[in-house]
Amino acid sequence: MDHGLRRKRLAARLPELGIDALLVTRLPNVRYLTGFTGSNGQVMVSANDAAFFTDGRYTEQARREVPDAERVTYLDGFPQVLPDACTRLRVARLGFEAGGVTFRFHQELEERLSGVELVPVGEEVERLRWVKDPEELRLLDRAQEITDETFQAGLGTLREGVTERELAFELDVEMRRLGADGPAFETIVAFGENAAEPHHEPVGRPIRPGDVVKMDFGALVEGYHADMTRTVAFGEPPAALRDVHDLVLRAQRAGIDAVRGGAAAADVDRAAREVIEEAGYGGAFPHGLGHGVGLEIHEGPRLRRGNDEVVPAGAVVTVEPGVYLPGLGGVRIEDMVEVTEDGGRALPRSARKLIVV
Repeated sequence: MDHGLRRKRLAARLPELGIDALLVTRLPNVRYLTGFTGSNGQVMVSANDAAFFTDGRYTEQARREVPDAERVTYLDGFPQVLPDACTRLRVARLGFEAGGVTFRFHQELEERLSGVELVPVGEEVERLRWVKDPEELRLLDRAQEITDETFQAGLGTLREGVTERELAFELDVEMRRLGADGPAFETIVAFGENAAEPHHEPVGRPIRPGDVVKMDFGALVEGYHADMTRTVAFGEPPAALRDVHDLVLRAQRAGIDAVRGGAAAADVDRAAREVIEEAGYGGAFPHGLGHGVGLEIHEGPRLRRGNDEVVPAGAVVTVEPGVYLPGLGGVRIEDMVEVTEDGGRALPRSARKLIVV
């Protein structure tokens, strides 16, 4: 990955933002701009240069992962080395990530940086991350491939008496066995009536005949996340939930069909939501249609009502409508979709139709 090119793209934004440099402290953004994978690192990007900062635990790792930027190791906290960096890079107005700096840290910066004006900046790096390059798409495809294989293995573990926690554990182990660095997020498994909770935490509830089984999970590969949901049935489910599954599948197809470069995020959401609303279940679909996926499991663009942001070609978004019926169960079907100029490419290969085990 060309981290230097990414920093140049960010640097090109500095004049419009009215700053001499941007201090990046959110770790996913630091990784995007430098390749650093440790738990503590910061990077300052100016018009023609960049400085990377970390503590002594990561000196050698930074030497290996950030070979193309000035590296500074500090002993007594990051703010102490920032004034010298501002002097070297001739920074009078320093932007900082408004969404990544605590009030306390901002106070420390003000105390240390006398003569340097601090300027809050929005999601500049996050916006750059929306559009994936070929290497990022390769990693997302690999993460999805592992997720697909894990889903097939998970179906084979469904037997009477298995609990939600046990199935979630088996999915996590299988992803690692297949080469993932780990799960992309806390795996969601919900049986029967628990599937009416959109984000249910697995418990000791055993599976019973007639239960729907909602599995929302994904693999993590070199920092990139997969996110997929499938709802299957253990034995014949209630007729109402079979009908709901058909409805959610139609809504998802409508949402995927609406994905294309230049589409408004709200329009993509509306395409799927109208299918559910027309069937009388609008109130049972309480969340947005989807979100971007990459170095974070939830990133932009966000497919939801009222969001007039344009979805760019090259983004990867989820399309995940759901209908949740308290006391009975629920259905969600979710795929990651690469946005193209004239449509969308769904990454998963797992069947979306209702599978009865």
